[in-house]
Amino acid sequence: MAKAGVTVTIKKITGKDEVRLHLAEIGFVVDSEVTVVNEIAGNLIVQVKESRLALDRTMANRIMIG
Repeated sequence: MAKAGVTVTIKKITGKDEVRLHLAEIGFVVDSEVTVVNEIAGNLIVQVKESRLALDRTMANRIMIG
């Protein structure tokens, strides 16, 4: 889990094919950068490209960063 205000690069996305496809459709692809805007009770608000999205802890844990 990255801290708020930190920009990270996605290294790997785990989970079933449907989950990986859904994340790719909303901008979470390997080697793209995301910024954690805020964390509330383990859920994250992240900025991907020009959009801000909310992710629950389960979905966020499928995105491996480096």
